[in-house]
Amino acid sequence: MTKAGKSSIKRGKPSYFMSILGVTLVLLLLGIIGWLVINATKLGDYFKESVEVRAELRGDLTPKDSTALLSYISGKPYVKSIEFVNKDKAKEIFMADGNKSWDGILDANPLPNSINFKVKQEYMNADSLALIQADLMKQTYISEVAYPKALVDNLNKNIQRISVILLTVALLLSAVVIALIDNTIRLAMFSNRFLIKTMQMVGATRWFIAWPMNQKAIMNGAVSGGIASVAVFAFVKIAENILPELKAIRDGYSLILLFVALILLGIGITLFSTHRSVIKYLKMKLDELY
Repeated sequence: MTKAGKSSIKRGKPSYFMSILGVTLVLLLLGIIGWLVINATKLGDYFKESVEVRAELRGDLTPKDSTALLSYISGKPYVKSIEFVNKDKAKEIFMADGNKSWDGILDANPLPNSINFKVKQEYMNADSLALIQADLMKQTYISEVAYPKALVDNLNKNIQRISVILLTVALLLSAVVIALIDNTIRLAMFSNRFLIKTMQMVGATRWFIAWPMNQKAIMNGAVSGGIASVAVFAFVKIAENILPELKAIRDGYSLILLFVALILLGIGITLFSTHRSVIKYLKMKLDELY
């Protein structure tokens, strides 16, 4: 009986390796999808925070009042970045956009001084921008507050649409991943079915049989999640070397959470599937194992 047990354990070792490999590959796929979702979210935030709001100033504003107004707006919680744009700089921006110069037609620069600022992504929606516009228009020296309303509306709609699609794909993929990992673990445990039944027949309790296998499952799940996390990190570094622009939207905190989630997911699913398989074989009759 001891020889049979040892033989079963030896046969089980390759299956453990294959289960670790299978779980790692599946978690790697899920990790890459997770990274794409994180990047898509950060890219959406980047586009939102690239939209500029322009507060045009009245012509009789003194430099002292301009500085005070700039300080007032910069203290608002919705401001991400801000700058004062005088008439000359406004003309440079106007010309850089491909517009023709008015020299020879007008004697003076018709563009006003302005305070241009970019809004944090959480305020980049129609309602928040309307409140910001109403608040600034209460200031005596501001003649107009302008921003590209159509662009903001289209940007929010497209980002929302893409987010729903990515979330749906992520949820469907997660379900597939769980099913694949569960199937991989069950196949690995299939080679140990006689060992499980033999231990039960010699009087071992359910907990005594399941505990070492649960421990092994936790270790295998952690190893699979750890390897998958390292592989995802390597994939991210390679992608950033090929496309350096990706470094600008890298979210280190979200990446760490993703790696932790992969390890916990590997442990959780592996442990659940292993324990369920052990209980299944314990309930089966000996002749049902063949």
